[in-house]
Amino acid sequence: MSIQKPENAAKKPETVKAKLRFLMSKTPVRRPVMWLRHRGLRPADIFFSTYPRSGTTWTRFTMFEILTGENATFESVNSLMLGVGMHDRARSVLPNGGRLIGTHEGFRKEYKRSIYLLRDVRDVILSEYAFMTALDRFHGDMDQFLKAFFKGKVTGYGSWPRHVASWLECPYYGTDDLLILRYEDLRRDPEAGFTKMLRFGGLERDPEQIRRAIANNSVEQMRAKELQSPRKASVRGQFIRTGKVGGWAGKFTPEQLDTIDYHAGDVMDRMGYERGSASASALHNEPILAAKR
Repeated sequence: MSIQKPENAAKKPETVKAKLRFLMSKTPVRRPVMWLRHRGLRPADIFFSTYPRSGTTWTRFTMFEILTGENATFESVNSLMLGVGMHDRARSVLPNGGRLIGTHEGFRKEYKRSIYLLRDVRDVILSEYAFMTALDRFHGDMDQFLKAFFKGKVTGYGSWPRHVASWLECPYYGTDDLLILRYEDLRRDPEAGFTKMLRFGGLERDPEQIRRAIANNSVEQMRAKELQSPRKASVRGQFIRTGKVGGWAGKFTPEQLDTIDYHAGDVMDRMGYERGSASASALHNEPILAAKR
């Protein structure tokens, strides 16, 4: 089993984002690189943190349209609602010149006010597995992937349990400076969820504007936008998936569910996710066993 980057990517990262990830993967330089990425923050900034494959893109697109009233595309969102390290070019969309700054990092002391969106780890695993195998960055079966995933060797942002725990144990937990949302709840009632996020940022929007932004960023609309973006279309059409809630059911063997429960069960319990079971997997006969070659 090996986790592979595209050919020559380790030697010659092709984009600024890829170069930053390459540098951050090197332990001796991670701290100074992270310090540089977090310079120039403002007191009014709000951070939007997610573990990768947790509904980040859909949420950012919808929030972009709600906040700006403009059509969200990969180009418009990524040029105006930027993440940590590129936030100096982000548009001020919050009161007092604040910016909504995206990050995949766990909690850091620089994050004074934050929204943390988390998703059922089983759906995260399936989405990340599909994405990594489609890009030929992972070669192995699901059992091997689970081992790498829970060792924090897949995304570059550590393991899912540690990532979530960093927010649940941060100094702002339980205060008005941290809003924690579950992706499943946001999908179930997006109007209520996005309204809650707006109010956290000290904003109000007309309900019709919120509903329109949600409709404009359905899974079907997001896939159409991906096809219209040359940069994203080059990722073999795999970036936008179904966004389905509970899509993991029937996709793991009982033993794999036990592995997930062993590593992530405590955090799942705390966030209200029911643990997996042999009966849940036995309902279907489609366990994911091997990566596409």
